Amino acid sequence: MNTLSYKTISANDDTVQKDWVVIDAQGQILGRLASKIASMIRGKHKTNFTPHVDCGDNVIVINAEKVRLTGKKMTDKVYVRHTGYPGGQRFATPRLLLEKHPQRILEMAVRGMLPKNKIGRKMYTNLHIYAGDQHPHAAQQPTEIKL
Repeated sequence: MNTLSYKTISANDDTVQKDWVVIDAQGQILGRLASKIASMIRGKHKTNFTPHVDCGDNVIVINAEKVRLTGKKMTDKVYVRHTGYPGGQRFATPRLLLEKHPQRILEMAVRGMLPKNKIGRKMYTNLHIYAGDQHPHAAQQPTEIKL
């Protein structure tokens, strides 16, 4: 046999089919939900996944304030950030973050699971997280996904 009976197809910006999906985070466990969202944003659930192309879907997450953490993580887990000034290290627990910025906890979890390069930063813009059950993306006709 001199020719191949199959051909590997790599996706590019012209051939990528990007869909809009809605995920309800109510009662979901934070890490498990974040890994599924990161996989969908990256496009790993598609048959034509190509690592160097943004071929993932646009993901809308609603009810982000109702996400669950297992064990004592709500009080014992610590998020550390730095303001950039001397002595500017700041600490926050998930309970404090959920009170101030309900969607921030899920944003940080998903962002940490995406690639740390230009493509990862571009993929992160395909994530839309809302604390309530309403979102302004009805015109895109997103499909609802049960996880």
